[in-house]
Amino acid sequence: MNAIQYAILAGGAIGFGLWLILLKLMPTYPNLAQSLALLGPGVEQNEAPAQGWDKLGAWGLDKLPTTLRPIPTQDLALLQVTPATFLARKLTYALVGLLLPGLVSITLPLLGITVAWVIPPIICLVTAAVGYLLPDLEVRTKAAKARREFSATLACFVDLVAMERACGSGTRQALDAAAAVGDSWVFLRLREALDRATWAGKAGWDGLRELANEVQVSDLSDLADIMRLSGAEGAGIYRILRSKARSIREGLLLKDLAKANETNEKMSLPVSVLGIVFLAILITPALLSVLFG
Repeated sequence: MNAIQYAILAGGAIGFGLWLILLKLMPTYPNLAQSLALLGPGVEQNEAPAQGWDKLGAWGLDKLPTTLRPIPTQDLALLQVTPATFLARKLTYALVGLLLPGLVSITLPLLGITVAWVIPPIICLVTAAVGYLLPDLEVRTKAAKARREFSATLACFVDLVAMERACGSGTRQALDAAAAVGDSWVFLRLREALDRATWAGKAGWDGLRELANEVQVSDLSDLADIMRLSGAEGAGIYRILRSKARSIREGLLLKDLAKANETNEKMSLPVSVLGIVFLAILITPALLSVLFG
């Protein structure tokens, strides 16, 4: 790239930065149609207009085709992240990945380093693609960790429900009392699900089932079925609940053992390679002396 091309890229980057600064400093005015819509009936709180970087995500949800913006809805519901926030993060990472290598390539000639003109655009496209896909991996990892924490806390919750039932509490009272014990985010989600069911005039196990479908935790759905049978048929469920809590813990233990075995298998390959290299070092001198001695 010659000096004129470098000057054009530098001027474009500076102009883009100034445009972002001016966009942030410019006064914003509320949209009259959105304001009137918020005052109308039947509008939920999650339909409020997007703010800040969420505007970028809302634009992406509206303009980008579905194939280019896959949204992990269930993982986001578990992490309580809106699709607009998630997509805004993807677009921001992609934009940084697109511009950062170009800015670095501009400074290389100042350091006396020359590269072919085709390399910086390729690197920009690759880093933009990596930046666009990075939030998906981040959300998937956090969701898996959150589901494991949810299952571990759910085992505690099931034990608490069983003890409440053993003390003579009703089905709904046992669920409410058990959910009020803890202060972690899992207990908070359980209390919110039970409260929503109460406000909607539904049974508590219906709220738990809705939460299970939202966060994709099958053990919570099983608990909802157990409590539904208890409420409908009056069956004694203390032993059933204790068995369910034990099975949840055993399932988590089996997953940990499987993960440990997988890690052990991964470690066996480097150890085997080191053993082969060590044997080769020991055998090579003797073999060379036999062949050429």
